[in-house]
Amino acid sequence: MKVCIAEKPSVAREIASVLGAHNKRDGYYEGNGYAVTYTFGHLCTLKEPNDYKPYWKSWDLNNLPMLPEKFETKVVANSGIQKQFKIVKNLFDKAELVINCGDAGQEGELIQRWVMNAANYKGEVQRLWISSLTTEAIKEGFKNLKPSKNYDNLYYAGFSRAIGDWLLGMNATRLYTVKHGGYKQVLSVGRVQTPTLAMVVNRFKDIEKFIPQPYWELQTLYRDTLFSYEDGRFLNKEDGEALANKVKESDFEIESISKKKGKEYAPKLFDLTGLQVYCNTKFGFSADETLKIVQKLYEQKVVTYPRVDTTFLPNDVYPKVAGILKKLTNYSHLTQSLLDKKIKKSTKVFNDKKVTDHHAIIPTGIQIKLQYNQQQVYDIIVKRFIAVFYDDCSVANTTVIGTAAKVVFKTTGKEILAKGWRIVFENANTKDKESGILPTFVKGEKGPHEPSFLEKETKPPNHFTEATLLRAMETAGKQVDDEE
Repeated sequence: MKVCIAEKPSVAREIASVLGAHNKRDGYYEGNGYAVTYTFGHLCTLKEPNDYKPYWKSWDLNNLPMLPEKFETKVVANSGIQKQFKIVKNLFDKAELVINCGDAGQEGELIQRWVMNAANYKGEVQRLWISSLTTEAIKEGFKNLKPSKNYDNLYYAGFSRAIGDWLLGMNATRLYTVKHGGYKQVLSVGRVQTPTLAMVVNRFKDIEKFIPQPYWELQTLYRDTLFSYEDGRFLNKEDGEALANKVKESDFEIESISKKKGKEYAPKLFDLTGLQVYCNTKFGFSADETLKIVQKLYEQKVVTYPRVDTTFLPNDVYPKVAGILKKLTNYSHLTQSLLDKKIKKSTKVFNDKKVTDHHAIIPTGIQIKLQYNQQQVYDIIVKRFIAVFYDDCSVANTTVIGTAAKVVFKTTGKEILAKGWRIVFENANTKDKESGILPTFVKGEKGPHEPSFLEKETKPPNHFTEATLLRAMETAGKQVDDEE
């Protein structure tokens, strides 16, 4: 019997139905020579300090640092998990082959290997590696099973990360709690949470100690367009005031117009962080809410695997693009023009070197009725996917120089010459009514204008939002000056 082990009951059910294992048993599905069982995420965990040495149970500075000679795992002490582990172990004992169907990533590899080790399974293991849960993807994955040893380094990386978390978390949490927690307050220290907290605290301190500095801005409004004094802001009120009084006395004249044609590329496909940032900014979803929604979309087979860190696709996805676009019938008003000609292939989208375990999040082409918040997330994933196959947007970046009483003012903006990919997002929201689009000016034209001379003050940095914190976490090393 071949035993497949998935990471969740819902994934096991999808795999079982494709393999023809239709008989539901307690904790697994059976049929057609297969048993398809599952974990509920982590069935196993690293042992706790007192599992290694009983006296490590006490939070005592003399016990630190706790450094086990060899890190070992144990089955989580929960009756539901213990019961499922026994079912998995019994199946492994009868298996001629185990197929690891864990999520195709570092965490998925780790979860399943720990279970196999705890069950003391010594037989052959193969790996199912798929990016979506569609029937087609599962069938293709089973045709291309890989030897488990191909993914050993992924497992070692996951295990190393878990050990790093344990060493820092267990030791530093005890150290800080005993020394500074007054025995009442646990001061939790962690590899990710503590640097992230430090970023939030440092930003808070920067805001607290910020002293606003006054400055003055000279601007003028001509034909509903705001022009600013070319040399920038004034730190001395008197200097600016003298110029402000001078410009009031004469008309505004356009001196020069320069246009530079350029291209704007479609927004990149989503990785998980990009999607979380977008959904936090546009819909107000927390990072966790976005992850739960996109995970559900993955389990409903409408998008590909979401826990990804790349915005690129491998070249072997290109031949499937037309098929996916054809299936997106709800978006046919956007896809038809793409399907009528050869689909564009750009290195800004397809790059094998920039794809690790998985590619960017894209639709599978399957369409079902979704809840409102799921539809919002699905819709933007689909539109990003469609947009990257449209032409680039052509723009003319324009700089206009004008004068009043020989005082020089400047404004910049753009003119959209060919919309290209922007068509895809036109009705997405009203915010896409572009600011910075200029009227047509003619050199030498002149007329009345409305100057303003305003006092402003410098502003502190903003507090982090969930979106800006996610981006800051991605580039956390930038704040560190000391290489070592």
